[in-house]
Amino acid sequence: MQLLTSVEKQDFLKDQINQADLLRRPKWRLRVDPREISCIDKCSCCFMIPVWLKIVYTLFVCVLVPIYWRQYGRANFLWFSDLALLMMVPALWLENALLASMMAVSVVLLELLWNIDFFIRLTSGHTLTALSTYMFDPKIPLFIRSLSFFHIGLPLLLIWTVHRLGYDRRAWLWQTVVALIVFPLSYWCSNPRENINWAYGFGQTPQTILPASVFVVLLMLLFPILVYLPSHLLFSTIFHAARS
Repeated sequence: MQLLTSVEKQDFLKDQINQADLLRRPKWRLRVDPREISCIDKCSCCFMIPVWLKIVYTLFVCVLVPIYWRQYGRANFLWFSDLALLMMVPALWLENALLASMMAVSVVLLELLWNIDFFIRLTSGHTLTALSTYMFDPKIPLFIRSLSFFHIGLPLLLIWTVHRLGYDRRAWLWQTVVALIVFPLSYWCSNPRENINWAYGFGQTPQTILPASVFVVLLMLLFPILVYLPSHLLFSTIFHAARS
């Protein structure tokens, strides 16, 4: 009987260990073609948003739109929060990082202010920004006011969606373009009482310091710098970049 050297014994033991490890692996792993790994990796991001969430969100928007249209009029959908609510439907179904990022840049900061104002008013009876004053108006049916609780869930959905899909760095630029269109429309399609997107002045009283056209132009300059840019810088820091 031929005796094995120490080196041969080590090689023999390694072979036995490797064979035993292969036998313990699930059979489906052994059948995976290495050339298919890249395909599997690409498909792993095809369903980043659960289908049930897309369906539930879409149904909610379908319920809200006709009720809001009847209560507030079609111009109400020019509010940036309402635009974000609507645009998140295609953003979710298409899993479009650019759309989701634009809506996050547009309204997350403003929705934070809405929530602060609402909960302070709810707990203390005082208001800070008057953004949520209508929520306490008894003239508006309770059911319609309850639909506006989307202001609480929408920023959470936007942040979660951007976390899942990644933040698209083009969002600041494209949302600025949208704002340049929406602000003039908000002025032309609303009135001082509705004051959509504060086109007539901040608060419930129209401003009289500047000519109306100058004030709208000022909003078009201030929002991209004071609202969108800080959000853009924050999201660029805390979220991974969206895949192209």
